[in-house]
Amino acid sequence: MYIHVLGAGAGGGFPQWNCNCENCDGLRKGTIKATRRTQSSICVSSNGVDWVLFNTSPDILQQIQEFPPLQPGRAIRDSGIQAIILIDAQIDHTTGLFMLREGQVKREIYCTKMVYEDLTSGNQILNILGHYCGVNHHEIAIDGNDVSYADSFEIPDVPDLRFTAVALKSAAPPYSPHRNNPHPGDTIGVLIEEISTGKKCWYSPGLGEIEPHLPPLMNQADCIMVDGTFWTNTEMLDMGLMTKTARSIGHNPQSGPGGMIEELDKFGADKPVRKVLIHINNTNPILREDSAERAILDDHKIEVAYDGMDIIL
Repeated sequence: MYIHVLGAGAGGGFPQWNCNCENCDGLRKGTIKATRRTQSSICVSSNGVDWVLFNTSPDILQQIQEFPPLQPGRAIRDSGIQAIILIDAQIDHTTGLFMLREGQVKREIYCTKMVYEDLTSGNQILNILGHYCGVNHHEIAIDGNDVSYADSFEIPDVPDLRFTAVALKSAAPPYSPHRNNPHPGDTIGVLIEEISTGKKCWYSPGLGEIEPHLPPLMNQADCIMVDGTFWTNTEMLDMGLMTKTARSIGHNPQSGPGGMIEELDKFGADKPVRKVLIHINNTNPILREDSAERAILDDHKIEVAYDGMDIIL
């Protein structure tokens, strides 16, 4: 299974266009050891030809240009992207759909009922896309009465891959009609399996906590790619950039009791498991490659995703 990181940053990317924090200012001036990151997205394939795109960030055109397999050039109009899975309806995960409007081939969109409702009501991006290339919506089933329910499905024209999606505790986007009334399916995590080899990757760039129904799926994975947004729970508060904590907006920080480091240490006792943080906010000190925080991750054998990272399972 081929996993390619198109973008490893959180919303706004790194550096963020209007931010002069130590990280963003330092990257622009070349005074810190760090690399730029576009907004979070990965693509997955079993054969290296037919790809499933996870999320479509505002940087999707740049990301496609930098990864030739997504534009194989076999015909006058062509793409290696066979389908798109949306893990939520957030702006930084869906705006790129506008950039994929050209052509006469309908976009094959896989998402939950809640995400579909948000993208046809509060943010009508799928309705708008329907006036251009068109959309085939495939619902990822989520049981509102049983958060442990897992929906397994395969995608036509994407051979040898199976996807298992489960609901994650989260909040809908600010524009959502039910922003203050969370529903199962606002955000999902996905276990990606290569059927022929049994290799599996767990992907959840938005993960507020490791809920009881998640370890049975995550324990199956040979690679765990999870939320790397913030280092501390009060990171944005401490910098005067937000009035809410990391956990209150649906992101489990890396450090502290119950943090992502502590949670990830629980996996990999029985077999080698790659542990990778993705969706990293521009304020997070782990972006600095020589930081004390990055050294802590190294000690725990936790990797930090970067644009262009390839994982082969």
